[in-house]
Amino acid sequence: MNVRRLIPGTAVAATALLGLGALSGCSSSDAAGGSDGKLDITASFYPMQYLAEEIGGGHVEVTTLTEPGQEPHDLEISARQTAAMEESDLVLYLKGLQPAVDEAVQQSEARTKVDATTLTSLEKDGPEPGKSAGSEKSAGSGEPSKSAEPSKSGEPAGEHADEHGHAEDGHGHAEEGHAEDGHGHGEEEKPAGEEKAAEEEAGHDGHDHGHSHDGPDPHIWLDPVRYAEVAKGLGKAMAKADPDHAADYGKNTDALVKRLDALHTKFEGGLRDTRTDVFITTHSAFGYLADRYGLIEESITGLDPESEPSGARIKALQQTAKADKVDTVFYETLVSDRTAKTLANDAGLRTDVLDPVEGITDKSKGDDYVQVMEANLTALRTALGAK
Repeated sequence: MNVRRLIPGTAVAATALLGLGALSGCSSSDAAGGSDGKLDITASFYPMQYLAEEIGGGHVEVTTLTEPGQEPHDLEISARQTAAMEESDLVLYLKGLQPAVDEAVQQSEARTKVDATTLTSLEKDGPEPGKSAGSEKSAGSGEPSKSAEPSKSGEPAGEHADEHGHAEDGHGHAEEGHAEDGHGHGEEEKPAGEEKAAEEEAGHDGHDHGHSHDGPDPHIWLDPVRYAEVAKGLGKAMAKADPDHAADYGKNTDALVKRLDALHTKFEGGLRDTRTDVFITTHSAFGYLADRYGLIEESITGLDPESEPSGARIKALQQTAKADKVDTVFYETLVSDRTAKTLANDAGLRTDVLDPVEGITDKSKGDDYVQVMEANLTALRTALGAK
């Protein structure tokens, strides 16, 4: 199983506040441009909305592009939403998750654009769960990999850019230059006989963990540490855009980061001693979480929740469940559970919900991000046989 490299944290923060420097010459009333004096924020989907509302408090008006219960990957933006985005003081989004949003933001002339992926470190094609240096449970520390830790500054860097406030040219993610070994990523298709033989010879270690996906894994909010780093960067961006309330934004950011740190501590302690380190999910949303806490996520599909698994993949997962004493297949609330339940029934496994917190609905096991993540921890502890 290959170890995927982190995109350098020193480069990823380089564009988050592009154009904010131009705001420094504006009056406070210009910076907070809403008719009611509030900072008008458009958030792409719930995890971004949650951060903006928690940090902004009563000083912001937050509109989300993705309605509760709507699967965010499939979002199509209406003309009304596009027009509203143009009027926003700040647009907060997560590049790589919602193609329609990425396109709309690129074309938008909104005052300030903040891409959450520029505020933390990403991994090319998603992390290889449980295999980063220092993250394996065999190390005995339970500490996250050093390579997965956020940058020390926790703040966006560059403040100079084009007049629209954000350069869409790759965000300065420099590749380290280390060669991927290509395991499970874009390899040339082998003849059927070779592929079958390779699968039988490889056993569990030969399973395709990553599947095909172009670009970094965007599911950063499911790692409380990375999510806290995004919160820090957003707090600074909001303070820059609305200096009259900068002190409140700073105070609220500190309080939110403290809650996220506490959540991280709960996960770290709760998943330290388990019967198995492997869990099966419908799609690869939990790679960062798995990497953080020394686990291995085996997904039915890849990063795209709508893709269909091959017969070979289903067979491999059945073998994994048997070899690693996996007794649960996790499914999500916003996508079909059909494949997960079919796999579980065929393999004699139980099913449960592991929520990627892409939206809060009446099916969610909590009223906000932290509560749903705590429910996820409970589900993982049960499935993994935590002591």
